[in-house]
Amino acid sequence: MSGQGSGGNVLAAICSFFIPGLGQLVQGRILAAIFFFIAMAVSWVLVWLLIGWILVPIVYLWCIIDAARYRSSE
Repeated sequence: MSGQGSGGNVLAAICSFFIPGLGQLVQGRILAAIFFFIAMAVSWVLVWLLIGWILVPIVYLWCIIDAARYRSSE
């Protein structure tokens, strides 16, 4: 992938829109993908306890923005 704003990052952001962590997985960032997927799952579990309703949109947007702004170190 060429860098920020490349077609790969747009595709990754779209993937993260549907499944948090999938965009990072598409970019080859396995640990980040696992982190975002687990963070979203924990946020949804906390919604059941009535304290996570604010975390869900924060984690969701953070995941999408992270995928869109990623620059590889290559």
